[in-house]
Amino acid sequence: MQVRNKSLFIAIFLGFVCLSTIMLIQYIWIKKTIVVQQTETKIHIKKDSLNNVIFAQKVHFSLEKVLNEISNLSEDKSDKYGAIQQVEDNIFLVYYNGSIEPYFLANTLKKEFYKMQIKNDFQFSLYNCFNDSAHHSFLYQYTFDSQFINTHIPIKQPPLKNIKKNESHYFTVYFPTYITEKFATEEDLSSPWLFLIVVSLLILVYLTYSVIIIERQKKLADIKTDFINNMTHELKTPIATIGLSSTTLMNDDFSQDSDRLKKYAGIIFRENKRLESQVERVLNVAKMSKNSTPLNKTPFDLHEFLLESQETFEINIEESGGTLHLQLEASQHQILADIVHMKNIIYNLIDNAIKYQSEDRNLELTIRTYNTKKKLIIEISDNGIGISKENLKYIFDKFYRVPTGDIHNVKGFGLGLYYVRTIVNQHDGTVTIKSEKDKGTMFIITFPLK
Repeated sequence: MQVRNKSLFIAIFLGFVCLSTIMLIQYIWIKKTIVVQQTETKIHIKKDSLNNVIFAQKVHFSLEKVLNEISNLSEDKSDKYGAIQQVEDNIFLVYYNGSIEPYFLANTLKKEFYKMQIKNDFQFSLYNCFNDSAHHSFLYQYTFDSQFINTHIPIKQPPLKNIKKNESHYFTVYFPTYITEKFATEEDLSSPWLFLIVVSLLILVYLTYSVIIIERQKKLADIKTDFINNMTHELKTPIATIGLSSTTLMNDDFSQDSDRLKKYAGIIFRENKRLESQVERVLNVAKMSKNSTPLNKTPFDLHEFLLESQETFEINIEESGGTLHLQLEASQHQILADIVHMKNIIYNLIDNAIKYQSEDRNLELTIRTYNTKKKLIIEISDNGIGISKENLKYIFDKFYRVPTGDIHNVKGFGLGLYYVRTIVNQHDGTVTIKSEKDKGTMFIITFPLK
């Protein structure tokens, strides 16, 4: 057992070491990746900012030339300061006086953009300051032969924000294909950390699940070992008794002693029945696990059975120095049940109380019945050795016995309570247990009244 616990501890320790190593490697890798990304982002942002400035300067210079031509045409001598504004990275606004034809504006823009080597598609819009009407041009596309051609494709210009209107007309130039690059922000760079956290949590969940499975398998192995030890002990005793009695019958002369012959024959018969009973119990539980336990449900009066069997119960209990107390308080005590299995349930629980009585005091066994909300409740309580909390949750498991080490002072395979729970569940009932170490145990069985 100590070797197995040590192996489990080593497996858990190595698992956590592997997890920590993976997390450390991931941390270092992500940290370096983020540093590289931050450096590249700063370089790109500077480069992009410079490109934006150069582009804006080219467009601004071109629009100044266009505005001068418009002013010369309309003989406008007013101050042009602030007439050109950059509304967005790709939208420019120009205030002007007088009137202008869309065709003239398109040709002038194409000429000036060509001079400044601006090779971006554009669209312009003419706005009238008196009635807020607007004329939107089609998209002018820059071609590989260094020309702007009218595509006759209408596009929608984004709405202008924070424009201060005055008495001047204005036009806008929109470059739809000029889009400034968006680089990773601090929030975007946090996604690798999120990935690390998610991966670490998944590994941790997997490792925890593996530990739980290993621990469960360990418990099952302990239960199997305990069951095999108990079964070996239970089967060896009658086999040894039968063998000894058979040897005596074979070696001795009983022709003149019929009483002695009957005595040994009776021993062989009883031990054979005992052996048959043990095998039958194991086979019955195997059938139960396949849900093949047949039930013959008929009306069953619990009080009638308890009163009829009281003398039998008392004999078994008094042999171990105990006392039985019946508290039959239920007004409705008849249910539809399999009589044989119902009797076996009561006998099993009484047998358990006798097996696990305390050596320091006489057994006090109480069977109480009462009704609550169309239910019949049976409480079987004792003042025995009790069950610790860590073992309580496994008490109804098949083959489970409270660990006692190598000491075999209580007979059984660990099938009794599993049988009780199975039969109670097949009767649509429930069985629960309350127990405290060194103070006693109470089984509470609930059956519906139909």
